[in-house]
Amino acid sequence: MTEEFDNRLNNRQFPPPLGGGGKHRRRTGIGNTDGEVPVLNYNFDWSIVTTGKYFEWLFSGFKVTLQISAIGIVCAFLLGLIIAVLKMSHFRPLRWAASAYLEFFRNTPLLIQIFFWYFGSYKVLPALVNDWLNSTNFEFAAAVIALTIYTSAFIAEDIRSGILSIPKEQMEAARSAGFSFLRSMQYIILPQAVRITIPPLVNQFLNLAKNSSLAMTIGVMELTYQARQVESYSFKGFEAFTAATVVYLVLSVTITALMDLYNKRVLNPHRA
Repeated sequence: MTEEFDNRLNNRQFPPPLGGGGKHRRRTGIGNTDGEVPVLNYNFDWSIVTTGKYFEWLFSGFKVTLQISAIGIVCAFLLGLIIAVLKMSHFRPLRWAASAYLEFFRNTPLLIQIFFWYFGSYKVLPALVNDWLNSTNFEFAAAVIALTIYTSAFIAEDIRSGILSIPKEQMEAARSAGFSFLRSMQYIILPQAVRITIPPLVNQFLNLAKNSSLAMTIGVMELTYQARQVESYSFKGFEAFTAATVVYLVLSVTITALMDLYNKRVLNPHRA
């Protein structure tokens, strides 16, 4: 049976290639079938993303991205600070709870966490909180919650590393002077630890701003979502996503510059 099939395949007559003359032609570029050097057949139109309704779409998406990033950075920093202190606590249940928090949220994908808070948060949040979220922009809130919790786990570890770099004699001196553990952390240890961890904190803030693009998966109309919309309506994907890339780059550079300025003017004024 196999031999008969092979014979029929070998004796089969294939039609000549299109174009006539029986000569094989190879496509080497868009609109080019003669083997010549391909020429880019695309007309760039940057006015698509600099004027008109498409610019307004991108600008509105940028404002949403800015809001998500600003709220997420502040909340993630404060939550990470609390988790870092709990991780250093001498009360074992608090330390175990902080360790479980860090291990869970640092080792699960951010996209899964976004889906969890969007599709399953009503199972774990109180009814009053769910009602309030549903009465507002729930997609936006779910994205902020997911980004805050995910990023705070990494920030907590960075701050904890900064705390561990402080000589333990300073904590002992503060406790011997009558300060409680929390007061010692607040006035003696954390100010020094935060100053040390500025570089890794900047990286975490940048990651949060860039990770905000994943919010488009639950319908948040941020920058990436709007760039996708512009591409869908105008078929100008290169211009749309190039504009989005430039905006993300400017946002990242701005965050870095602000943190450097804060580090020089506030944390280290004698070096300014």
